[in-house]
Amino acid sequence: LIGGQWREANATGAFHAENPKTGEALPGEYPISDWSDVDAALDAAQRAYAELRSKSGSDIAAFLERFAERIEARSEELCALASLETALPVEPRLASGELPRTTGQLRQAAKAARTESWRMPVIDTSNNIRSYYASIGPVAVFGPNNFPFAFGSISGGDFAAAIAAGNPVIGKAHPLHPGATRVLAEEAQAAASETGMPAGTVQLLYNMSYEDGDRMAADPRLAAIAFTGSRRGGLRLKQAADAAGKPAYLEMSSVNPVVVLPGALRERADEIAGELTASCLMGTGQFCTNPGLIIVQQSDHTAEFVDAVSRKFEEAPNGVLLSRGGLEGLSAAVTSLTSAGAERLAGAEPSADPGYSYANTVLKVSGDRFLSDAEALQAEAFGNETLLVIADSQDQMQDIIRHLEGNLTGCIYSASDGSDDDAYRAVEPALRQRVGRLLNDKMPTGVAVSPAMQHGGPYPSTGHAGFTSVGIPASMLRFAMLQCYDNVRPHRLPAVLKDDNAAGAWRCVDGNWTTSDIGAAV
Repeated sequence: LIGGQWREANATGAFHAENPKTGEALPGEYPISDWSDVDAALDAAQRAYAELRSKSGSDIAAFLERFAERIEARSEELCALASLETALPVEPRLASGELPRTTGQLRQAAKAARTESWRMPVIDTSNNIRSYYASIGPVAVFGPNNFPFAFGSISGGDFAAAIAAGNPVIGKAHPLHPGATRVLAEEAQAAASETGMPAGTVQLLYNMSYEDGDRMAADPRLAAIAFTGSRRGGLRLKQAADAAGKPAYLEMSSVNPVVVLPGALRERADEIAGELTASCLMGTGQFCTNPGLIIVQQSDHTAEFVDAVSRKFEEAPNGVLLSRGGLEGLSAAVTSLTSAGAERLAGAEPSADPGYSYANTVLKVSGDRFLSDAEALQAEAFGNETLLVIADSQDQMQDIIRHLEGNLTGCIYSASDGSDDDAYRAVEPALRQRVGRLLNDKMPTGVAVSPAMQHGGPYPSTGHAGFTSVGIPASMLRFAMLQCYDNVRPHRLPAVLKDDNAAGAWRCVDGNWTTSDIGAAV
Protein backbone atom coordinates (compact mmCIF):
# COMPACT_ATOMS: atom_id res chain seq x y z
CA LEU A 1 0.00 0.00 0.00
CA ILE A 2 1.94 3.03 -1.28
CA GLY A 3 0.68 6.57 -1.78
CA GLY A 4 -2.96 5.61 -1.16
CA GLN A 5 -2.98 2.78 -3.72
CA TRP A 6 -2.59 -0.99 -3.60
CA ARG A 7 -0.04 -1.89 -6.28
CA GLU A 8 2.22 -4.69 -7.41
CA ALA A 9 5.42 -4.74 -5.40
CA ASN A 10 8.87 -4.50 -6.93
CA ALA A 11 9.87 -7.68 -5.18
CA THR A 12 13.15 -9.48 -4.62
CA GLY A 13 11.30 -12.54 -3.32
CA ALA A 14 8.19 -13.71 -1.50
CA PHE A 15 7.13 -15.51 1.66
CA HIS A 16 4.17 -17.37 3.15
CA ALA A 17 2.76 -17.26 6.65
CA GLU A 18 2.62 -20.58 8.52
CA ASN A 19 0.10 -22.23 10.79
CA PRO A 20 2.01 -22.68 14.08
CA LYS A 21 -0.25 -25.55 15.13
CA THR A 22 0.73 -27.67 12.13
CA GLY A 23 3.82 -26.05 10.63
CA GLU A 24 2.09 -25.91 7.25
CA ALA A 25 2.35 -22.94 4.90
CA LEU A 26 -0.85 -20.90 4.66
CA PRO A 27 -2.38 -19.72 1.38
CA GLY A 28 -1.28 -16.34 0.09
CA GLU A 29 2.08 -15.06 -1.06
CA TYR A 30 3.52 -11.80 0.24
CA PRO A 31 6.34 -9.77 -1.35
CA ILE A 32 9.75 -8.83 -0.05
CA SER A 33 10.09 -5.32 -1.45
CA ASP A 34 13.24 -3.93 -3.01
CA TRP A 35 14.51 -0.40 -2.37
CA SER A 36 12.33 1.17 -5.06
CA ASP A 37 9.19 0.36 -3.03
CA VAL A 38 10.73 1.82 0.12
CA ASP A 39 11.83 4.88 -1.82
CA ALA A 40 8.33 5.41 -3.22
CA ALA A 41 6.78 5.05 0.24
CA LEU A 42 9.17 7.65 1.69
CA ASP A 43 8.34 10.09 -1.09
CA ALA A 44 4.60 9.55 -0.56
CA ALA A 45 5.00 10.01 3.20
CA GLN A 46 6.73 13.35 2.63
CA ARG A 47 3.86 14.52 0.42
CA ALA A 48 1.30 13.33 2.96
CA TYR A 49 3.09 15.12 5.78
CA ALA A 50 3.01 18.42 3.91
CA GLU A 51 -0.79 18.13 3.81
CA LEU A 52 -1.23 16.67 7.30
CA ARG A 53 0.38 19.73 8.86
CA SER A 54 -2.67 21.75 7.84
CA LYS A 55 -5.13 19.23 9.27
CA SER A 56 -6.76 19.97 12.62
CA GLY A 57 -6.75 17.65 15.58
CA SER A 58 -10.43 17.05 14.93
CA ASP A 59 -9.67 15.94 11.36
CA ILE A 60 -7.14 13.41 12.59
CA ALA A 61 -9.49 12.26 15.35
CA ALA A 62 -12.21 11.59 12.80
CA PHE A 63 -9.86 9.28 10.90
CA LEU A 64 -8.83 7.33 14.02
CA GLU A 65 -12.44 6.91 15.14
CA ARG A 66 -13.58 5.77 11.71
CA PHE A 67 -10.70 3.31 11.55
CA ALA A 68 -11.77 1.84 14.91
CA GLU A 69 -15.32 1.43 13.60
CA ARG A 70 -14.13 -0.30 10.46
CA ILE A 71 -11.93 -2.70 12.46
CA GLU A 72 -14.94 -3.64 14.59
CA ALA A 73 -17.01 -4.28 11.47
CA ARG A 74 -14.49 -6.92 10.36
CA SER A 75 -13.63 -8.21 13.83
CA GLU A 76 -14.76 -11.78 13.24
CA GLU A 77 -12.70 -12.11 10.05
CA LEU A 78 -9.68 -10.41 11.62
CA CYS A 79 -9.65 -12.60 14.72
CA ALA A 80 -10.05 -15.81 12.72
CA LEU A 81 -7.20 -14.88 10.39
CA ALA A 82 -4.88 -13.71 13.17
CA SER A 83 -5.56 -16.93 15.10
CA LEU A 84 -4.72 -19.02 12.05
CA GLU A 85 -1.42 -17.15 11.56
CA THR A 86 -0.31 -17.00 15.22
CA ALA A 87 -2.18 -19.82 17.04
CA LEU A 88 -3.43 -17.24 19.54
CA PRO A 89 -6.97 -18.25 20.53
CA VAL A 90 -9.89 -16.27 19.17
CA GLU A 91 -11.44 -16.35 22.64
CA PRO A 92 -10.64 -14.84 24.97
CA ARG A 93 -7.29 -13.55 23.71
CA LEU A 94 -8.14 -11.89 20.39
CA ALA A 95 -11.88 -11.20 20.22
CA SER A 96 -12.49 -10.25 23.86
CA GLY A 97 -9.04 -8.95 24.71
CA GLU A 98 -6.69 -7.66 22.07
CA LEU A 99 -9.11 -6.33 19.47
CA PRO A 100 -11.17 -4.20 21.93
CA ARG A 101 -7.89 -2.96 23.40
CA THR A 102 -6.79 -1.91 19.92
CA THR A 103 -9.93 0.03 19.07
CA GLY A 104 -9.90 1.55 22.55
CA GLN A 105 -6.35 2.82 21.98
CA LEU A 106 -7.37 4.35 18.67
CA ARG A 107 -10.27 6.17 20.34
CA GLN A 108 -8.05 7.40 23.18
CA ALA A 109 -5.60 8.71 20.59
CA ALA A 110 -8.49 10.42 18.79
CA LYS A 111 -9.56 12.13 22.00
CA ALA A 112 -6.03 13.40 22.62
CA ALA A 113 -5.73 14.65 19.04
CA ARG A 114 -9.03 16.51 19.31
CA THR A 115 -8.33 18.20 22.67
CA GLU A 116 -4.68 18.93 21.80
CA SER A 117 -3.75 18.95 25.49
CA TRP A 118 -0.81 16.68 24.61
CA ARG A 119 0.91 19.68 22.99
CA MET A 120 1.63 21.16 26.45
CA PRO A 121 1.71 24.82 25.37
CA VAL A 122 3.89 27.15 27.41
CA ILE A 123 3.54 30.95 27.08
CA ASP A 124 6.03 33.41 28.55
CA THR A 125 4.17 36.69 28.09
CA SER A 126 6.92 38.89 29.50
CA ASN A 127 9.47 37.75 26.94
CA ASN A 128 6.97 36.93 24.19
CA ILE A 129 8.33 33.38 23.90
CA ARG A 130 5.98 30.44 23.35
CA SER A 131 6.50 26.72 22.80
CA TYR A 132 4.53 23.53 22.27
CA TYR A 133 4.88 20.01 20.91
CA ALA A 134 4.14 19.50 17.21
CA SER A 135 4.44 16.62 14.75
CA ILE A 136 7.92 15.39 13.85
CA GLY A 137 7.36 13.95 10.35
CA PRO A 138 7.00 10.52 8.69
CA VAL A 139 7.32 7.61 11.12
CA ALA A 140 8.19 3.97 10.36
CA VAL A 141 6.53 1.42 12.63
CA PHE A 142 7.97 -2.11 12.88
CA GLY A 143 5.39 -4.33 14.57
CA PRO A 144 6.09 -7.47 16.66
CA ASN A 145 5.14 -11.12 16.23
CA ASN A 146 3.06 -11.56 19.38
CA PHE A 147 0.39 -8.82 19.21
CA PRO A 148 -0.98 -8.60 15.67
CA PHE A 149 -3.55 -5.92 16.61
CA ALA A 150 -2.61 -3.99 19.77
CA PHE A 151 1.05 -3.50 18.84
CA GLY A 152 0.71 -4.05 15.09
CA SER A 153 2.40 -1.76 12.61
CA ILE A 154 -0.91 -0.56 11.11
CA SER A 155 -3.17 -0.56 14.17
CA GLY A 156 -1.24 -0.64 17.45
CA GLY A 157 -0.15 1.85 20.06
CA ASP A 158 2.84 3.18 18.12
CA PHE A 159 0.66 3.68 15.04
CA ALA A 160 -2.09 5.42 17.02
CA ALA A 161 0.34 7.72 18.83
CA ALA A 162 2.21 8.69 15.67
CA ILE A 163 -0.97 9.45 13.73
CA ALA A 164 -2.57 11.34 16.62
CA ALA A 165 0.51 13.56 16.80
CA GLY A 166 0.00 14.43 13.11
CA ASN A 167 2.50 12.14 11.37
CA PRO A 168 2.08 9.75 8.44
CA VAL A 169 3.04 6.13 9.14
CA ILE A 170 4.88 3.60 7.01
CA GLY A 171 4.05 0.24 8.57
CA LYS A 172 6.41 -2.69 8.14
CA ALA A 173 4.35 -5.84 8.67
CA HIS A 174 5.65 -8.75 10.70
CA PRO A 175 6.04 -11.82 8.47
CA LEU A 176 4.23 -14.06 10.96
CA HIS A 177 0.83 -12.38 10.44
CA PRO A 178 0.81 -10.64 7.03
CA GLY A 179 -2.81 -11.55 6.25
CA ALA A 180 -4.22 -9.89 9.36
CA THR A 181 -2.01 -6.86 8.73
CA ARG A 182 -3.31 -6.65 5.15
CA VAL A 183 -6.92 -6.51 6.37
CA LEU A 184 -6.04 -3.78 8.87
CA ALA A 185 -4.29 -1.77 6.18
CA GLU A 186 -7.33 -2.10 3.90
CA GLU A 187 -9.54 -0.65 6.62
CA ALA A 188 -7.03 2.09 7.48
CA GLN A 189 -6.87 3.19 3.85
CA ALA A 190 -10.67 3.11 3.52
CA ALA A 191 -11.03 5.20 6.68
CA ALA A 192 -8.41 7.66 5.43
CA SER A 193 -10.28 8.08 2.14
CA GLU A 194 -13.63 8.53 3.89
CA THR A 195 -12.29 11.21 6.23
CA GLY A 196 -10.22 13.16 3.71
CA MET A 197 -6.76 12.20 4.91
CA PRO A 198 -3.92 12.74 2.41
CA ALA A 199 -2.84 9.83 0.21
CA GLY A 200 0.10 8.18 1.97
CA THR A 201 -1.08 8.90 5.52
CA VAL A 202 -0.95 5.12 6.07
CA GLN A 203 1.31 2.87 4.00
CA LEU A 204 2.27 -0.80 4.23
CA LEU A 205 5.35 -2.76 3.20
CA TYR A 206 5.22 -6.47 3.99
CA ASN A 207 8.95 -7.10 4.20
CA MET A 208 12.34 -5.89 3.01
CA SER A 209 15.97 -6.91 3.34
CA TYR A 210 17.92 -5.99 6.46
CA GLU A 211 20.09 -3.75 4.30
CA ASP A 212 17.08 -1.85 2.97
CA GLY A 213 15.71 -1.58 6.53
CA ASP A 214 19.00 0.03 7.58
CA ARG A 215 18.87 2.36 4.60
CA MET A 216 15.29 3.33 5.40
CA ALA A 217 16.20 4.04 9.03
CA ALA A 218 18.97 6.40 7.95
CA ASP A 219 17.02 8.14 5.18
CA PRO A 220 16.50 11.88 5.83
CA ARG A 221 12.87 11.66 4.65
CA LEU A 222 12.05 9.53 7.71
CA ALA A 223 11.72 11.43 10.99
CA ALA A 224 11.45 8.65 13.60
CA ILE A 225 11.24 4.88 14.10
CA ALA A 226 9.16 2.73 16.44
CA PHE A 227 10.18 -0.92 16.81
CA THR A 228 8.97 -3.83 18.95
CA GLY A 229 10.89 -7.08 18.67
CA SER A 230 14.20 -8.77 19.40
CA ARG A 231 17.29 -7.08 20.77
CA ARG A 232 19.25 -8.12 17.70
CA GLY A 233 16.79 -6.52 15.28
CA GLY A 234 16.27 -3.42 17.39
CA LEU A 235 19.96 -2.69 17.85
CA ARG A 236 20.58 -3.00 14.13
CA LEU A 237 17.94 -0.36 13.40
CA LYS A 238 19.22 1.78 16.26
CA GLN A 239 22.74 1.74 14.86
CA ALA A 240 21.51 3.03 11.51
CA ALA A 241 19.24 5.63 13.13
CA ASP A 242 21.93 6.80 15.56
CA ALA A 243 24.36 7.33 12.70
CA ALA A 244 21.79 9.62 11.09
CA GLY A 245 20.94 11.40 14.35
CA LYS A 246 17.38 10.09 14.29
CA PRO A 247 15.15 9.07 17.23
CA ALA A 248 14.44 5.33 17.34
CA TYR A 249 12.06 4.10 20.04
CA LEU A 250 12.77 0.42 20.59
CA GLU A 251 11.19 -2.21 22.81
CA MET A 252 13.64 -5.11 22.74
CA SER A 253 14.35 -7.44 25.65
CA SER A 254 13.24 -7.94 29.23
CA VAL A 255 13.29 -10.74 31.83
CA ASN A 256 11.06 -8.76 34.25
CA PRO A 257 12.52 -9.81 37.61
CA VAL A 258 10.19 -10.87 40.42
CA VAL A 259 11.59 -10.65 43.96
CA VAL A 260 9.78 -12.83 46.51
CA LEU A 261 10.59 -11.87 50.11
CA PRO A 262 10.73 -14.48 52.93
CA GLY A 263 7.57 -13.36 54.71
CA ALA A 264 5.55 -13.65 51.51
CA LEU A 265 6.81 -17.23 51.06
CA ARG A 266 5.90 -18.06 54.65
CA GLU A 267 2.37 -16.70 54.16
CA ARG A 268 1.43 -17.98 50.72
CA ALA A 269 4.15 -19.88 48.85
CA ASP A 270 1.69 -22.05 46.92
CA GLU A 271 -0.53 -19.08 46.01
CA ILE A 272 2.43 -17.09 44.64
CA ALA A 273 3.60 -20.17 42.73
CA GLY A 274 0.16 -20.32 41.11
CA GLU A 275 0.21 -16.64 40.16
CA LEU A 276 3.72 -17.04 38.74
CA THR A 277 2.74 -20.07 36.68
CA ALA A 278 -0.33 -18.35 35.24
CA SER A 279 1.70 -15.26 34.36
CA CYS A 280 4.65 -17.15 32.86
CA LEU A 281 2.52 -19.47 30.73
CA MET A 282 -0.03 -16.92 29.52
CA GLY A 283 0.23 -16.79 25.73
CA THR A 284 2.88 -19.55 25.98
CA GLY A 285 5.14 -17.01 27.68
CA GLN A 286 5.33 -14.83 24.58
CA PHE A 287 4.74 -11.51 26.33
CA CYS A 288 7.38 -8.82 26.65
CA THR A 289 6.37 -8.60 30.34
CA ASN A 290 6.71 -12.35 30.98
CA PRO A 291 8.38 -12.93 34.40
CA GLY A 292 11.52 -14.78 33.36
CA LEU A 293 13.73 -14.27 36.45
CA ILE A 294 12.50 -15.02 39.98
CA ILE A 295 14.74 -14.05 42.90
CA VAL A 296 14.02 -15.69 46.28
CA GLN A 297 15.97 -15.79 49.50
CA GLN A 298 16.80 -19.15 51.06
CA SER A 299 14.41 -19.80 53.95
CA ASP A 300 12.32 -22.56 55.52
CA HIS A 301 9.70 -22.17 52.78
CA THR A 302 11.92 -21.80 49.70
CA ALA A 303 11.95 -25.51 48.85
CA GLU A 304 8.15 -25.59 49.12
CA PHE A 305 7.91 -22.70 46.65
CA VAL A 306 10.40 -24.20 44.19
CA ASP A 307 8.60 -27.55 44.26
CA ALA A 308 5.21 -25.88 43.77
CA VAL A 309 6.43 -23.89 40.74
CA SER A 310 7.98 -26.98 39.15
CA ARG A 311 4.86 -29.08 39.75
CA LYS A 312 2.47 -26.45 38.40
CA PHE A 313 4.58 -25.95 35.28
CA GLU A 314 4.62 -29.69 34.61
CA GLU A 315 0.87 -30.03 35.20
CA ALA A 316 -0.07 -27.15 32.88
CA PRO A 317 -0.64 -27.92 29.19
CA ASN A 318 2.13 -26.91 26.80
CA GLY A 319 1.09 -24.07 24.55
CA VAL A 320 1.91 -23.39 20.91
CA LEU A 321 4.70 -20.97 20.05
CA LEU A 322 4.25 -18.39 17.33
CA SER A 323 6.70 -19.84 14.83
CA ARG A 324 9.42 -22.33 14.03
CA GLY A 325 11.91 -19.54 14.67
CA GLY A 326 10.38 -18.96 18.09
CA LEU A 327 10.77 -22.65 18.96
CA GLU A 328 14.37 -22.67 17.80
CA GLY A 329 15.11 -19.45 19.68
CA LEU A 330 13.61 -20.70 22.94
CA SER A 331 15.44 -24.01 22.68
CA ALA A 332 18.74 -22.23 22.04
CA ALA A 333 18.17 -19.83 24.95
CA VAL A 334 17.44 -22.69 27.38
CA THR A 335 20.58 -24.49 26.20
CA SER A 336 22.61 -21.32 26.83
CA LEU A 337 21.17 -20.94 30.32
CA THR A 338 21.92 -24.54 31.27
CA SER A 339 25.42 -24.24 29.80
CA ALA A 340 25.94 -21.23 32.06
CA GLY A 341 25.05 -23.33 35.10
CA ALA A 342 21.25 -23.35 35.43
CA GLU A 343 19.76 -26.63 36.66
CA ARG A 344 16.72 -28.14 34.94
CA LEU A 345 13.69 -28.64 37.22
CA ALA A 346 11.00 -29.07 34.56
CA GLY A 347 10.81 -29.14 30.77
CA ALA A 348 13.90 -27.87 28.96
CA GLU A 349 13.09 -29.79 25.77
CA PRO A 350 10.67 -29.67 22.83
CA SER A 351 7.34 -31.25 23.69
CA ALA A 352 5.73 -34.16 21.89
CA ASP A 353 2.68 -32.02 21.10
CA PRO A 354 2.04 -31.16 17.43
CA GLY A 355 3.20 -27.89 15.94
CA TYR A 356 5.70 -25.47 17.40
CA SER A 357 5.60 -26.54 21.03
CA TYR A 358 8.14 -26.60 23.87
CA ALA A 359 7.73 -28.16 27.30
CA ASN A 360 6.96 -25.70 30.11
CA THR A 361 10.39 -25.06 31.59
CA VAL A 362 11.66 -24.18 35.06
CA LEU A 363 15.37 -23.70 35.68
CA LYS A 364 17.19 -22.98 38.96
CA VAL A 365 20.52 -21.45 39.86
CA SER A 366 22.20 -20.43 43.10
CA GLY A 367 22.88 -16.82 43.86
CA ASP A 368 26.63 -17.45 43.79
CA ARG A 369 26.42 -19.03 40.37
CA PHE A 370 24.26 -16.23 39.03
CA LEU A 371 26.72 -13.59 40.19
CA SER A 372 29.59 -15.46 38.58
CA ASP A 373 27.99 -15.11 35.12
CA ALA A 374 25.15 -12.59 35.49
CA GLU A 375 25.16 -11.51 31.85
CA ALA A 376 24.59 -15.02 30.49
CA LEU A 377 22.08 -16.02 33.17
CA GLN A 378 19.76 -13.07 32.62
CA ALA A 379 19.49 -13.51 28.85
CA GLU A 380 15.85 -13.53 27.72
CA ALA A 381 14.29 -16.87 26.78
CA PHE A 382 11.18 -15.75 24.93
CA GLY A 383 8.53 -18.33 25.71
CA ASN A 384 7.22 -20.62 28.44
CA GLU A 385 10.35 -20.62 30.64
CA THR A 386 11.46 -19.05 33.90
CA LEU A 387 14.66 -19.11 35.98
CA LEU A 388 14.64 -19.27 39.80
CA VAL A 389 17.62 -17.61 41.47
CA ILE A 390 18.12 -18.68 45.10
CA ALA A 391 19.98 -16.07 47.13
CA ASP A 392 21.62 -17.17 50.38
CA SER A 393 20.89 -13.87 52.18
CA GLN A 394 19.20 -10.50 51.83
CA ASP A 395 22.58 -8.94 51.08
CA GLN A 396 23.12 -11.36 48.20
CA MET A 397 19.59 -10.68 46.93
CA GLN A 398 20.46 -6.99 46.76
CA ASP A 399 23.73 -7.82 44.99
CA ILE A 400 21.85 -9.89 42.40
CA ILE A 401 19.48 -6.99 41.74
CA ARG A 402 22.41 -4.61 41.30
CA HIS A 403 23.73 -6.90 38.54
CA LEU A 404 20.49 -6.79 36.52
CA GLU A 405 20.17 -5.06 33.17
CA GLY A 406 17.34 -2.62 32.48
CA ASN A 407 13.86 -4.17 32.33
CA LEU A 408 10.32 -3.18 31.51
CA THR A 409 8.98 -4.34 34.87
CA GLY A 410 10.07 -5.48 38.31
CA CYS A 411 7.91 -6.96 41.09
CA ILE A 412 8.34 -7.39 44.83
CA TYR A 413 6.11 -9.87 46.68
CA SER A 414 5.89 -9.10 50.39
CA ALA A 415 4.08 -10.32 53.52
CA SER A 416 0.72 -8.78 54.28
CA ASP A 417 1.53 -8.51 58.01
CA GLY A 418 4.38 -6.03 57.51
CA SER A 419 7.15 -8.48 58.40
CA ASP A 420 8.85 -7.87 55.07
CA ASP A 421 8.77 -4.07 55.31
CA ASP A 422 12.45 -3.72 56.23
CA ALA A 423 13.46 -6.10 53.46
CA TYR A 424 11.28 -4.21 50.98
CA ARG A 425 12.93 -0.92 51.90
CA ALA A 426 16.33 -2.56 51.42
CA VAL A 427 15.76 -4.07 47.95
CA GLU A 428 13.36 -1.55 46.40
CA PRO A 429 15.81 1.30 45.61
CA ALA A 430 18.09 -0.86 43.46
CA LEU A 431 15.19 -2.54 41.66
CA ARG A 432 13.43 0.79 41.14
CA GLN A 433 16.31 2.11 39.01
CA ARG A 434 16.40 -0.99 36.81
CA VAL A 435 12.76 -1.13 35.72
CA GLY A 436 10.22 1.14 34.07
CA ARG A 437 7.23 -0.14 36.04
CA LEU A 438 7.50 -1.34 39.65
CA LEU A 439 4.78 -3.66 40.96
CA ASN A 440 4.03 -4.87 44.48
CA ASP A 441 2.28 -8.21 45.11
CA LYS A 442 1.19 -8.43 41.48
CA MET A 443 2.54 -10.21 38.41
CA PRO A 444 3.58 -7.98 35.49
CA THR A 445 1.93 -9.59 32.48
CA GLY A 446 -0.97 -7.18 32.00
CA VAL A 447 -0.25 -3.70 30.62
CA ALA A 448 -3.20 -1.39 31.24
CA VAL A 449 -3.94 1.26 28.62
CA SER A 450 -3.73 4.13 31.10
CA PRO A 451 -2.32 7.65 30.85
CA ALA A 452 -0.21 6.78 33.91
CA MET A 453 1.30 3.62 32.38
CA GLN A 454 5.03 3.30 31.69
CA HIS A 455 5.63 0.53 29.16
CA GLY A 456 9.31 1.18 28.76
CA GLY A 457 12.43 1.07 30.85
CA PRO A 458 16.21 1.32 30.97
CA TYR A 459 18.34 -0.23 28.24
CA PRO A 460 18.16 -2.94 26.91
CA SER A 461 14.44 -3.24 27.60
CA THR A 462 14.06 -0.15 25.42
CA GLY A 463 16.36 2.29 23.68
CA HIS A 464 15.36 5.24 25.89
CA ALA A 465 14.14 5.10 29.49
CA GLY A 466 12.33 8.45 29.24
CA PHE A 467 9.45 7.29 27.05
CA THR A 468 6.55 4.83 27.00
CA SER A 469 4.90 2.94 24.16
CA VAL A 470 1.60 2.57 26.07
CA GLY A 471 -0.36 5.39 27.64
CA ILE A 472 -1.74 8.36 25.75
CA PRO A 473 -0.87 11.25 25.68
CA ALA A 474 2.65 10.48 26.96
CA SER A 475 3.34 7.95 24.18
CA MET A 476 2.63 10.62 21.56
CA LEU A 477 5.63 12.71 22.63
CA ARG A 478 7.97 10.18 20.99
CA PHE A 479 6.70 11.39 17.65
CA ALA A 480 6.73 15.10 18.38
CA MET A 481 9.26 17.89 18.40
CA LEU A 482 9.31 20.82 20.81
CA GLN A 483 8.83 23.98 18.76
CA CYS A 484 9.54 27.46 20.07
CA TYR A 485 8.22 30.82 18.78
CA ASP A 486 10.25 33.85 19.87
CA ASN A 487 8.74 37.33 19.26
CA VAL A 488 6.49 35.97 16.48
CA ARG A 489 3.57 38.28 15.69
CA PRO A 490 0.27 37.10 17.18
CA HIS A 491 -1.52 36.45 13.90
CA ARG A 492 1.34 34.18 12.77
CA LEU A 493 1.28 31.92 15.80
CA PRO A 494 -0.23 28.41 15.81
CA ALA A 495 -3.76 28.56 17.16
CA VAL A 496 -2.93 26.76 20.39
CA LEU A 497 -0.30 29.41 21.27
CA LYS A 498 -2.50 32.44 20.74
CA ASP A 499 -3.55 34.24 23.89
CA ASP A 500 -7.26 33.84 23.26
CA ASN A 501 -6.97 30.16 22.35
CA ALA A 502 -4.43 28.61 24.70
CA ALA A 503 -6.60 26.93 27.33
CA GLY A 504 -4.50 24.85 29.67
CA ALA A 505 -1.25 26.55 28.72
CA TRP A 506 1.38 27.32 31.30
CA ARG A 507 1.79 31.11 31.37
CA CYS A 508 4.55 33.25 32.79
CA VAL A 509 3.59 36.83 33.62
CA ASP A 510 6.18 38.97 35.41
CA GLY A 511 8.02 35.86 36.55
CA ASN A 512 4.93 34.13 37.96
CA TRP A 513 3.83 30.82 36.40
CA THR A 514 0.13 30.01 36.31
CA THR A 515 -2.34 27.84 34.44
CA SER A 516 -6.10 27.99 34.38
CA ASP A 517 -6.91 24.33 33.84
CA ILE A 518 -3.71 22.30 33.74
CA GLY A 519 -5.50 19.45 35.52
CA ALA A 520 -7.85 19.10 32.57
CA ALA A 521 -4.93 19.20 30.16
CA VAL A 522 -3.10 16.42 31.98
